[in-house]
Amino acid sequence: MLELYQFEISQFSEKVRLILDYKGLEYKKIEVTPGVGQIDLFKLSGQRQVPVLKDGDTIVADSTEIALYLEDKYPERPIIPTDSLAKGQSLLIEEWADESIALKGRKVFFGALNQYQNFRTSILPKDTPDIIKTIVGGIPPEFMNILGVGVGFGGEAVKEAEKALKQDLEALCLILENRPYLVEDQPTIADLTVAGLSIILKFPDGNYLDLPSELKGKGIPGLADNSAYDIFFNWRDRLYADFRKPLGFSSPNSGNSPTSIAIE
Repeated sequence: MLELYQFEISQFSEKVRLILDYKGLEYKKIEVTPGVGQIDLFKLSGQRQVPVLKDGDTIVADSTEIALYLEDKYPERPIIPTDSLAKGQSLLIEEWADESIALKGRKVFFGALNQYQNFRTSILPKDTPDIIKTIVGGIPPEFMNILGVGVGFGGEAVKEAEKALKQDLEALCLILENRPYLVEDQPTIADLTVAGLSIILKFPDGNYLDLPSELKGKGIPGLADNSAYDIFFNWRDRLYADFRKPLGFSSPNSGNSPTSIAIE
């Protein structure tokens, strides 16, 4: 069975999960524990970042490389068009989304963690000790901002990212206003990438992610609750309803709540 080494809240992990579900492939989610688990992941794949896909003896890292591998190995229900124009548009949008929605989304998400202390604790794993939750929730916003500045996620960077994301969402709404998908009349890698990477802007309102129930349907204030972007988020949620398998949909070892990391 396919094994996906992942973080549950990772945008790029969700991009791959959505592609796997769209293709109807069974897979086992293996949650990588930050720190120790990433060292073990490096031994397996040569990198510490998720997602990593294990298919028998084949190890594939990076969400785009995983998508291309799945398209080549499992061509049923294709995600890359054969028409040259549609193929070019799909791959271009996929690359743009990786660099735009994903990176800007992370900055805005960090800004929300900074501003809303309760939000920080709500996204921690369910088995996180209460003392850790207390420490994380008690970090002053000023200190969080200092940390953010050090990694390019300071206040001004967050504001610029939010401004750019609003422009991106407006553009996506215009594209989707009178068509079912971004490029063709069926989903392509462009749709699955954009939809998957958008989870931290607004979490899907359904049982798709192993997150606290109070987070479902919620997201970044000013983006998730802005009616100007309803076309996009309604489109995203319809795509999820049609193609994303909810938790517990299939066998106990596939597409369900993640297990702990186990490196062979």
